Amino acid sequence: MNGHAARLIRGVALGISVFLLAVPSAVAAPGPGPVKTDLNPRPAVVPALQQWEGGTGSFELRKHSRIVLAKKQVDELDNQGEQLSTDIAQVTGHKLDVSPRIPQDGDIVLSIDPALAEPAGGARFAEEGYNLTVTDRNVTIAAPTAKGVYYGTRSLLQILLLDDGRDSVPVGTAVDWPNYKVRGFMLDVGRRFFTADYIRDYLQVMGWFKLNQLQLHLNDNGFKGNKPSWSEVQAGFRLKTDNPELAGLASKDGAYDRADWDSFEDTAAANGVTIIPEIDAPAHSLAFIKFRPSLGLNHGDSDHLDLSKPETTEFMKSVFDEFTPWFRSPDVHFGADEYTVDKPRYKDYFNEMAAHIRALGKHPRAWGSLSSMASTADGYDRDVTLNSWNNGWYGPQAMKRDGYSFINTNDALLYIVPFAGYYHGHGLDGKYLYDQWEPNVFPGDQNVAPGDPHLLGAMSAVWNDLTEASYSELDVHGLVEPTFGTLAQKIWSGAKAGVPYSTFLNTVRKLGVGTGLTKVATTLAASASGEVSLGKEATASAGEAAAAFDGVSTTQWASGPGDEAWLRVNLGKPVAISKVELDWAPEYGRDYEIQVSGDGENWTTVASRTGREAAGTDTLTFEPVTARHVRLVGTQAGNKQNGYALWSMRVFEVPDLALHQPTTASSSEVASLGPENATDGDAKTRWASAYRDGEWIQVDLGSPQTVRRVLLDWETASGRDYEIQVSDDAANWKTVASVRDKPAGARVDELTLDPVTARYVRMQGIKRTTNYGYSLWRLEVRSMSPEPDPA
Repeated sequence: MNGHAARLIRGVALGISVFLLAVPSAVAAPGPGPVKTDLNPRPAVVPALQQWEGGTGSFELRKHSRIVLAKKQVDELDNQGEQLSTDIAQVTGHKLDVSPRIPQDGDIVLSIDPALAEPAGGARFAEEGYNLTVTDRNVTIAAPTAKGVYYGTRSLLQILLLDDGRDSVPVGTAVDWPNYKVRGFMLDVGRRFFTADYIRDYLQVMGWFKLNQLQLHLNDNGFKGNKPSWSEVQAGFRLKTDNPELAGLASKDGAYDRADWDSFEDTAAANGVTIIPEIDAPAHSLAFIKFRPSLGLNHGDSDHLDLSKPETTEFMKSVFDEFTPWFRSPDVHFGADEYTVDKPRYKDYFNEMAAHIRALGKHPRAWGSLSSMASTADGYDRDVTLNSWNNGWYGPQAMKRDGYSFINTNDALLYIVPFAGYYHGHGLDGKYLYDQWEPNVFPGDQNVAPGDPHLLGAMSAVWNDLTEASYSELDVHGLVEPTFGTLAQKIWSGAKAGVPYSTFLNTVRKLGVGTGLTKVATTLAASASGEVSLGKEATASAGEAAAAFDGVSTTQWASGPGDEAWLRVNLGKPVAISKVELDWAPEYGRDYEIQVSGDGENWTTVASRTGREAAGTDTLTFEPVTARHVRLVGTQAGNKQNGYALWSMRVFEVPDLALHQPTTASSSEVASLGPENATDGDAKTRWASAYRDGEWIQVDLGSPQTVRRVLLDWETASGRDYEIQVSDDAANWKTVASVRDKPAGARVDELTLDPVTARYVRMQGIKRTTNYGYSLWRLEVRSMSPEPDPA
């Protein structure tokens, strides 16, 4: 029988543990052979596994599974064992023990084995790769390094999280490694302070997606603009020391002391991440000039240091002297970008600072700016790793020619300036990155070959240029998260995901942002097509009711002991519904009902289940009914002592007849904004037309259907006047709704129609609200509209 069937029959609550043990060193890379359709397909993880050889059946977590540390590796893996135990408890609902015993059936085995064979093409395997071997008896994660073991545990956690029941792993063998050494993210905390909790959370989010370098841009300032003096411009330096020589340098609106920094380094080490500290000069240096005005150009009225004064360079050396002992990274970044006023002395500064950082025991990094500073790179220190951020300042081809190692941080592709009208103010273009970008891709004719030895990897960046804008660190997270998984995928294993972007993004949404977080949570908890309960007001007989409706896969509602419990959600308005989906944790319900109500007092049972015997997903469908309140009523728990626990409860309205159906339009602004985006079920993709009034979009429902309701979710470029038309042949159209004088801006139009039978439905634009075209996030068609609200 398959693993799911076995789980249904078994129907027991599990107590789980994990073992860390030495295992045989060789796990063969999958080789060529005949395709066997009955073998397990590659499990979905982000980033995708490099190699997978599927077996049959599955490994099931068992009642007495354990975690055991091999005696020779206790010191190296003890922390990982404890962390994995905690993470599996959050992902699966089961707590794992850790002990130094011999593995048995049902155990998860972790091992550091430097003798593991490097797979073909796996140059990074020895430093960060791992083997994941699954039989029906054990899961084994073996890696040449502790970091590789950690990455293997992230894949295991993701596989469990996506499993129905969260206790099964498909039998097979994976060999996995990153394509590139640097898989990074840069955060500008100089212009805008980010709390220590946020930094620690982001280090864990990066580990979840196997990103491995966080560059913290520790000082910077705003733009002068129309201000009469630079003294009125915001500036920040974010490290705080007790050294009286530097008293007052740290920003008063937020800075990190040594204890904060040590906590960052500890968190980074536990999550496979290296922190790259950046102290940027001689431009972007207003914080230093405010601290010591004599070091600035124009008598201190500048954000550029005066390099003609020897004391300027000596001061910057003293700053690095003070803080470099805090830094555990082998690399330290000294900035050196966008300074053009004193080119000969800039070269001296560049070389002196690079040499000084090496004298402090670190390898220097800088922003690539040499094309703007000199006709050639002659005389510049070559032993510096550069961020290739702009082709004009110093592009990848010039860096390669001059012998520099570099990182793709291209501004046109990888910069976010939150809420600005430039540099992806609302987030990077995920579809472009997924479909067309790789770390070796740069604008213009600047691409280098994949795997070029000069190219170390890639790093996206957040620059908080708008120092006077009012947005929060969580707003920045909302801009970054949508493409974090995509960037991780393309830098780790490239196009190996092998699925369309919409499918990949759906996996990212299900995975969320990982475990152990205190400040950030997923912002991708978008409603599935037709889901109407996400984020709605919820109550329960006991426990945190909202956790069942928050879209976060690692939170749960738990009722506490007893057979009788209830959980209800207020949809906010009457909705025509026909399905409820429950994702049970190990404390599943055996007997329960789904009830609906219009007023929250009088309830009608529309579906029930008896005799359920396992955790996992249960979908209950019923005849369409109008409801404002939906309630789960438990009458018998699987185990009375445990009560009930749900990862999620999702309520769905009647099906969207347009979902994934062929969709065409009179035009599209660009290919990536095609009409199919309006019916793909993804609330974050959209169709946009050409910049004309009379454009249209239509969907083929596949066969004649009863049409009663049409929903149009407009982006800012909305329609002012338009018609809803239907047709049997896509040639002869009948208008069934006319919409006029709608306001400008984003909005959702929900149109209830007299019942009509049609195969095709069209939005025929008449007049726009903007000079752009028409733009729709969603076009939905349904056969039922809710009854009027009695209230």
